Amino acid sequence: MNDLRPWSNKTPDGSFDYIVIGSGMGGMTCAAMLAKLGKRVLVLEQHYEPGGFTHTFKRRGWRWDVGVHAVGEVSQHTLPGRLLEHLSGGRLRWASLGPVYDEFHWPEGFRIDFPDSPKQFRTNLLDAFPGADAAVDRWLSLSREVSEAMRRYYLARTLPARFGGLADRLIAGSAKRHFERRSADVAGELCADPRLRAVLLSQWGYYGSPPSRSSFAMQALVTRHFAWGGYYPVGGSQQIAHSLLRTVAAAGGWTKIRGDVDEIIVEDDRVVGVRLVERDGDRGQLIPARGVISAAGIWSTINRLLPPDYCDQPWARSILELSPGPAHVCLYLGFEGDIRAAGAGSANKWFYEGWDPEVAAWEVEPGRAPGRAPVLYCSFPSLKDPTHDPGPHQRHTGEVVTFVPWSAFERWRGTRWHHRGPSYEAFKQALGDQLRAQLLERMPGLEPLIVHAELSTPLSTAHFARPYAGSIYGLEPTPERFRNPWLRPRAPIEGLYFAGSEVTTVGVMGAMLGGVLAAVSAEPIAGLRLLRSLERP
Repeated sequence: MNDLRPWSNKTPDGSFDYIVIGSGMGGMTCAAMLAKLGKRVLVLEQHYEPGGFTHTFKRRGWRWDVGVHAVGEVSQHTLPGRLLEHLSGGRLRWASLGPVYDEFHWPEGFRIDFPDSPKQFRTNLLDAFPGADAAVDRWLSLSREVSEAMRRYYLARTLPARFGGLADRLIAGSAKRHFERRSADVAGELCADPRLRAVLLSQWGYYGSPPSRSSFAMQALVTRHFAWGGYYPVGGSQQIAHSLLRTVAAAGGWTKIRGDVDEIIVEDDRVVGVRLVERDGDRGQLIPARGVISAAGIWSTINRLLPPDYCDQPWARSILELSPGPAHVCLYLGFEGDIRAAGAGSANKWFYEGWDPEVAAWEVEPGRAPGRAPVLYCSFPSLKDPTHDPGPHQRHTGEVVTFVPWSAFERWRGTRWHHRGPSYEAFKQALGDQLRAQLLERMPGLEPLIVHAELSTPLSTAHFARPYAGSIYGLEPTPERFRNPWLRPRAPIEGLYFAGSEVTTVGVMGAMLGGVLAAVSAEPIAGLRLLRSLERP
């Protein structure tokens, strides 16, 4: 196999202990952990590039990430950081985004920075809102409380659903109480100032559900996740796949790209392997394994990969009834010139049009001129990576992200990538032009530096990652989602496991922990022993 890239479009000979469907963060983590436990794992990725939302793409010499903008808790002071170090064989390194990882800009010139220190974060909040000590301290205290309760919550998740209700009450009760509450309700109880509430809830974009709908625990975990700042993979987010999948290959496993799974094979209520999609008129290859881990999203697994009879079972129907997270558009920009002098930096910039955090999605519609996007999330990946070489033309990259309704794009579902027709291209152009105009209002110095611009839509997401309704975050993180007893890594079918953020929480690290829980559910004794070995004495 290729020594430089631990993947190819070939299927290795021999048998496999486990098959992992999907090479996103959850799938890669699960596969690498099983490999560390001595298992031979085959990762199947339908795309020609592994990594899921951690992969990158290139155009004319620029390279952009598609989903990794800031990650917390990756230092050696945290168990997730030590685990990633172990699973990647020390190959995956992280660069701090600096003393400020997120900048927030609101109307009337109001700005507040989110720093890499809990003490400084509290200071910044109280400088902006004098006299709000009680509300701020209680908010930070609740965030710590939720974070500290999560270990027991994750442990309860690894138990089968038949024990789930009892385990959730006895083991995960504290965390469950916070998952049952909504973010807006908690913020409203703590403070009357709508501007302070907006600031406390301002990072809802990291999980994609507006405060009136989202589980408070999700918001609290984001607050705590970034308490010590944000980080970015050294060498770009593609290094995540290179590092973790090399661990899989080192244990005798492999990652097969263009490995599109047609169905999960179930015999006598037990998973026995998978069948790949038919190619060139040949019946799809059958690959047996004693266990299959789906990291393709639970909704997609039920709807697309399991035999149809399972869709009608109560557990499956309860999941299919949950709502998806939001879809998004992203304007990818290629620059030539000094973008730092134009105001860009390693910190992400959030530009809010107003103070109402409930104005979540950009309400766009084909055939109608787009209005203003309510929020822009701006990232400059090339300034985050210390190994980036801009060359003599000072080439840099930027990204502008905002949420949109899936319904605005649904009419083109089923059309082919790059062949969706002139009406779609006109709609894309109008959206891209509006996002570009709004960005340049905030950062006018970037205008003469833009050399390349292109827009991705939810249809791009659907084509490359196949999530539910184009959602970058999977199922929406509402109390209803976390109340569902079947969203756990051990499926109700013997030999089938679920990995990824939908069995834990949203985001890169949520997906990673979902992969960990899937590996522990498949190999509980060895998996827990590995985790205990990484605990600090």
